[in-house]
Amino acid sequence: MSIAAPVGPIGVLCIQRTLAHGRMSGLATGLGAATADGMYGAIAAFGLAVISNALVGQQFWFRLIGGVFLLYLGVRTLRSKPATTAAPRAHSTLASDYLSTLFLTLTNPMTILSFAAVFAGLGVGAAGGGYGAAAVLVLGVFAGSALWWLVLSGAVGLLRHRVTPRGLRWVNRASGTIIAGFGALALGSLALSR
Repeated sequence: MSIAAPVGPIGVLCIQRTLAHGRMSGLATGLGAATADGMYGAIAAFGLAVISNALVGQQFWFRLIGGVFLLYLGVRTLRSKPATTAAPRAHSTLASDYLSTLFLTLTNPMTILSFAAVFAGLGVGAAGGGYGAAAVLVLGVFAGSALWWLVLSGAVGLLRHRVTPRGLRWVNRASGTIIAGFGALALGSLALSR
């Protein structure tokens, strides 16, 4: 939960989608991130050093793709008009909310380093608990992350009806600007690292 909780581009996206489309959209967005957290947690917990090193070794491409996707998402959010009435949600839209966030979170290989650092700090590799302990730990990572997104989308969903269409327009503008800013930072870090 502590790795998912800091509000970055995924948190902003979850808030924006919850306000614009409801709690289920925000939750689907968060569950995409939770799934990616679980996948990266599994890589770190099971000690798959080869995969971990390959992901970190391809950091340039992950940052480039993630940065471009964040810029696209930010501009799209910035330009979107808020809905004035609640539209019925189709399953495919929730699936696209989930998949877009899964993809976006997977393009951040620094997440695996966060998990590796936390697991090393907790002595996961040294405890010798085996695969069972690692599986429980990965389940805990997913559950903690999913719980955070449930709480965030639920809390924002409670406030959703108090936000006016004008307020939603400002939320879209602010969210789009912040998300595009994260994309620009990701791309800028590539220029600085070369």
